[in-house]
Amino acid sequence: MNELNNFLSLIDGYIGGSQWFVFLLLGTGLFFTIYLKFPQFRYLHHSIRIVRGKFDRQGDQGDTSHFQALTTALSGTVGTGNIAGVALAIHLGGPAALFWMLVTAALGMTTKFVEVTLSHKYREQVEDGSIAGGPMYYMHKRLNIRLKNKKVLKTGQVLGVIFAVATIFSSFGTGNLPQINSISNSMFETFGLNRMLTGAVLAVLLALVILGGIKRIAKVTSRLVPIMAIIYFLGAMAVIVYNYENILPSIGAIVGDVFSGTAAVGGFLGGSIAFAFNRGVNRGLFSNEAGQGSAPIAHAAARAHEPVSEGLVALLEPFIDTIIICTLTGLVLLSSGVWKEKFPNQFQETDLMVLEGQYSESNPDERKQLYQFLSGDIDLPLFSGSLNVSEGQIRNQPTILHARSVAESVQVWFNNQPYTGTLTFKGGNLVTQPGLTLTGNSLMHSAPLTTVAFTRSWLGDYGKYIVALGLLLFAFSTAISWSYYGGRAVTYLFGSKGVIYYRFVYVIGFFFASFVDTTIVWTLSGITIALMTIPNLVGILSLHKEMKTEVQLFWKEWYEHFPGKKTPKM
Repeated sequence: MNELNNFLSLIDGYIGGSQWFVFLLLGTGLFFTIYLKFPQFRYLHHSIRIVRGKFDRQGDQGDTSHFQALTTALSGTVGTGNIAGVALAIHLGGPAALFWMLVTAALGMTTKFVEVTLSHKYREQVEDGSIAGGPMYYMHKRLNIRLKNKKVLKTGQVLGVIFAVATIFSSFGTGNLPQINSISNSMFETFGLNRMLTGAVLAVLLALVILGGIKRIAKVTSRLVPIMAIIYFLGAMAVIVYNYENILPSIGAIVGDVFSGTAAVGGFLGGSIAFAFNRGVNRGLFSNEAGQGSAPIAHAAARAHEPVSEGLVALLEPFIDTIIICTLTGLVLLSSGVWKEKFPNQFQETDLMVLEGQYSESNPDERKQLYQFLSGDIDLPLFSGSLNVSEGQIRNQPTILHARSVAESVQVWFNNQPYTGTLTFKGGNLVTQPGLTLTGNSLMHSAPLTTVAFTRSWLGDYGKYIVALGLLLFAFSTAISWSYYGGRAVTYLFGSKGVIYYRFVYVIGFFFASFVDTTIVWTLSGITIALMTIPNLVGILSLHKEMKTEVQLFWKEWYEHFPGKKTPKM
């Protein structure tokens, strides 16, 4: 597992975890924000009117309403990114990571407006009578290059195929594996339910929903999304109000740490400006998927005669998903203080690292060394060899790091009994022995951290049930929506007949991901997101002039539809 995670981390470091990817993502959003004159602010109230059906025409082609398309796309984005992703970003980069998530969302509102508009324009009806669309269709039709000798380079078809293949992989890396993994971990932490049992039950339910196609998916998600949003909002507000004295300091840390990085505090060893920036943008993208090209697939099915109108509906998604819901989660984590505290934990192999010798958190110099090691700035000698264990206690224990913190009160178990024997390490990593587990106190991240945070209110331990329920609904609906996205990609590549085989593999993968290592799942997620996002950003940047023309034509029609209303200037 460690070798696999190290290999995936290496790949992610060159793609999704790299600085150039972050700048490409933010740069695209910033370019369109300026080029289209801040549409995320100027057109927001128009978006709400369109969702309410004010711009509909009888006979508009499509399979879903604006509201159903919005909730289907939201169900694909409102998931573990809002609960586990925010916790992971703060765990890695400190409070400033939340700031960069919000910046990503603000710019992402424009990016999503653009990608949905262009994809909706070039949607088409497939052989089963349904409407199919997405970036692969606009790429296929608009991104070929015509040479002077009248020959055509089929770059659009190539990009379309690359994007569709990446979408299939990302349906697992974004919508499948991390969703059920977070659900099963939350259910285990909250109710003690076996992860495999949780995966099996939900895999069956998933199969029953996705076999019904987009109309059943839209019907289910249009009911789930509002319910889960209300439950989660009420639970989050209970924590924030209960810890009201920490609200202003938390907001101050979110903004202030942007310019200084987050200092070491509690069990948190510190976070640099660059690390907070990278992780915040990366998790922001995972949360709202702006630029990834997933939402256009859902919006392509919406009944609309004008592509820009559906783009304006999509503009609401990053606002709801990240600016509202992720901010709530961030304030819950920061105001409750759990992000810097150590809790009893069952250690995961890929979060575990053993150093040669002993380092003390209370020693400023040694603490700084640990932070620089975790940030990749320096190397520290890693332990290789064997350690003796007696009745669960490690003799002459060196420094053990778990979840980017110094582990305390470490105990070793074999089949749930205190272990006596030896532990073998190679290059700081535990050599796996079936039945062997390590527990102790360390920082937490992802869904378990948010679960603990929700207990810091008047609700006490009952608060964790809100996270479990919210995560169940959030993540399950995300898995539902992403099965549709992957299915549309399969349709583009192989036709409608291939979808049933894809859905079968999707459900099987959903089951197995319920009991695999969380860290590997998140690393794979980062890779698949980047592979899907890059061709889409290249595509929409290439069509920036066409996008501006579409917006101008839309406001001309809007003015004709609503005479007397002032048309926004371009």
